[in-house]
Amino acid sequence: MQVRQGMPGEEIVAGCYLALGNFDGVHRGHQQLIGSIVRKARIAGKPAVVITFSPHPACITGDNPPGLLTTTDRKEKLIAALGVDFLFILPFNRELARLAPETFVYDILWPRFHPRLVAVGFNFTFGHRGAGTPALLKRLGEELGFEVEVMAPVTYEGMTVSSTTIRDALDRGDILLARKLLGYWPVLAGTVVAGDRRGRELGFPTANLAVPPEIKLPARGVYACLARFRDRVYRAVVNIGRRPTFGTDLPATIEAHLLDFEGGLYGQQLELELRAYLRPERRFAGPRELAAQMQEDCTRARAFLNERQA
Repeated sequence: MQVRQGMPGEEIVAGCYLALGNFDGVHRGHQQLIGSIVRKARIAGKPAVVITFSPHPACITGDNPPGLLTTTDRKEKLIAALGVDFLFILPFNRELARLAPETFVYDILWPRFHPRLVAVGFNFTFGHRGAGTPALLKRLGEELGFEVEVMAPVTYEGMTVSSTTIRDALDRGDILLARKLLGYWPVLAGTVVAGDRRGRELGFPTANLAVPPEIKLPARGVYACLARFRDRVYRAVVNIGRRPTFGTDLPATIEAHLLDFEGGLYGQQLELELRAYLRPERRFAGPRELAAQMQEDCTRARAFLNERQA
């Protein structure tokens, strides 16, 4: 898959089958929508194209931006795995935010991409203040000569699969539901940074993970995880929270104790694949009580991950 920042030359993707949206999380609904245009593009012998935006439009429009489910890099990998030929990441700025929906289609979508088909989700909006709807896009497509396909909601046990539903599941620590809606286990990825070394003093050295500030964190507490580092996988226990045993109003941290691992991780890239919520964060009477609980957490995480590696 070729990734392009900004607009293409029209000759590159003319006649393409195009999926348009923010695609935060690239969840099961997004996967179905993008998979549909890939299949149709293959049959027609035309490029399969995805257009998305960065940063999240809410960061520019002044609305309260939601915690994002994926970094741009991870979004690219997930979209590439679906067989897309071109991913165009359009910079979302105030100029783009002010465009009327019709202007976006007349000045950008049609002349730059010349799509044969545009696929969007049922709740897709575009243009100034989100005034553009799938119905408007269909009308403009009929006028200009491209087809519009609107993906119906994808559901799981009566719930609509959406980025909002997934965020709600993460807020409750419901990792299994988030996995069902995403189609993969939730992941936190970032760089290992120096911490206060309290874990090492307690006998449980931890890697402090710095993730981009816009990324959605799940409920505070302790998780069983699989940690991926340099193409190797380790079982891990991860605490996400503010370490109330050591003070009040401490900044939130992500601390991972990799089971059966020895060595340094500072400055390295680490991925934590969340597998189960073990318990909420709580304050302990002191380091000894906390260390005893950490040992119990490790035992539970090891047993859980030994049983459920798939």
